[in-house]
Amino acid sequence: MKKSIVESWSNHWTFLFAAIGAALGLGNIWKFPYIAGQEGGGLFVLTYLVCIIIVGVPILMAELLIGKLGKSDPVESIQRLATQVKATKLWALIGFLGILAGFLILSYYAVISGWTLIYLF
Repeated sequence: MKKSIVESWSNHWTFLFAAIGAALGLGNIWKFPYIAGQEGGGLFVLTYLVCIIIVGVPILMAELLIGKLGKSDPVESIQRLATQVKATKLWALIGFLGILAGFLILSYYAVISGWTLIYLF
């Protein structure tokens, strides 16, 4: 019997916190309180949560499903799935764009980490 994505983690809480951390990102820790205060607080937070539910949750579910079905890196997983449904292999570009986005986000985090170290010392 196959394990579900959540079962392959050490426990459900580990998976939940990893998924939340991936969805929220470091930008929300730095910028969210400031913007919430500037833009009217409650309405902004409500709009933000609705957008996370409408956009973020389906994207997270799609990423998890692609990873579960593809069982490989993003490019190869999407390529396999495209082959299974007889779609063009150009879908692999979407996987590549996901890797590129991760790299760009990582470079942004490196800058924020540098700022943090400067302020710390």
